[in-house]
Amino acid sequence: MSSTRKVRDECGVIGVHSPDAANLAILGLHALQHRGQESAGAASFDGVIHLHKAMGLVDAVFAETPHLPGSWAIGHNRYSTSGSSTSINAGPFMQPTSLGPVVVAHNGNILNAAVLAGWLRDTYGLVAESASDSELLALLLRAAPGDTWTERIRWMASHARGSYSLILLAGERLIGVRDPMGNRPLALGRLRDGWALASESCAFSLLGGTPVRDVQPGEILEINAVGPAPAGRLEPTRHAFCAFEYIYIARPDTMLAGRAVHSVRRAIGEQLGREHPVLADLVIGVPDSGTSAALGYSTATGLPFGEGLIKNRYVGRTFIQPAQAERERLIRMKFGALPLGGKRVVLVDDSIVRGNTLRPIVTLVREAGASEIHVRIAAPPITDPCYLGVDMAQRGELIATRVDEAGMAAHVGADSLHHISVDGLLEAIRGTRGDTCLACFTGQYPLRLESEQSEAVAEAVTGAVQR
Repeated sequence: MSSTRKVRDECGVIGVHSPDAANLAILGLHALQHRGQESAGAASFDGVIHLHKAMGLVDAVFAETPHLPGSWAIGHNRYSTSGSSTSINAGPFMQPTSLGPVVVAHNGNILNAAVLAGWLRDTYGLVAESASDSELLALLLRAAPGDTWTERIRWMASHARGSYSLILLAGERLIGVRDPMGNRPLALGRLRDGWALASESCAFSLLGGTPVRDVQPGEILEINAVGPAPAGRLEPTRHAFCAFEYIYIARPDTMLAGRAVHSVRRAIGEQLGREHPVLADLVIGVPDSGTSAALGYSTATGLPFGEGLIKNRYVGRTFIQPAQAERERLIRMKFGALPLGGKRVVLVDDSIVRGNTLRPIVTLVREAGASEIHVRIAAPPITDPCYLGVDMAQRGELIATRVDEAGMAAHVGADSLHHISVDGLLEAIRGTRGDTCLACFTGQYPLRLESEQSEAVAEAVTGAVQR
């Protein structure tokens, strides 16, 4: 991911019904750590709700195992796409209801959060303690009419506009809900002695289980003491699965729509190789997210694949730094380059946001002896922000809005630079413009984005929608 800051991965959610459910849910959060690194939390039910959450990675939050008894549990890793990175915004969120307490874990982003917060306060006297849109969903379930959870979930969905994959802990049941667009993933898994729901199927293998299937867009799926059972559907709309899940967000060993993400990324790399071949001696990927696509590029072009960059596993994310010199120092801490002895190199990365991280990586490869560096990007040019759960830069910060590919190559110091096309990406992921969210590449959003967001966001969105 090439930017002064990574695209932040949204959130990871998990629900488990099994003996020792909370420990399994916490274990599953480790598999979903890549989806959110700011806070973590888990809740269990044994007649009452037990909840523990805090800022930090899963290991730190659960360093001392909390007492979370019961055979029902959910967990949440958070990155703040809505609300700041503070402990009060950590999930999951619990609310009392007339049907009993409910705990909500949420992956996605609610566009009309500000309007909902005011409406819930003025109409029902319900005031959110946090700035998280996840808490607003829990408050909607508290305010909702209805004698069943399905009725309340449908009411909630009729008021919340945006992207959401939810897992609810509601007494002796788990309920999975996926928004009608299917914008964020959610999967059902079978455990040795129970069942699980999770953002990604990679969590199930860590728990000794196996994936069963994706929860479908608009589906409400209940896991009760007997097992999974259909619990209704939401009002249908067009499907819009996030293409960035395939490109960057999901783990390579996750299954999405029946395909391993690693295989999809290889297919993206193969298509990239067909679209933009070049005479070279070696193909290398920017670890880790560019590696699968680099393997595919090698397959399509016949150029040998090899390691050129070594990643330091003990250096975390490269956060925004006040000066480019500091960013470059962090890149050198994070990556090392193997000797390249005058080779012509194809360097494959997953995407470019601002372009300022790729520049020191190209410099490292050049210093390692590469005579030519041809950058190939496994995503189309990013021209627009995401408002559905992935934190990207604002439009004016995106390098693709200012320069063409030749300008990008000059900016990063490469001999050439090319992206996969939108149509080529769709072919590789087996998607269509009618069932895939491509908004960050096209500016065409699957939902109408209105002034119910913050003034600054609304202004940026209006420009994107009008193009």
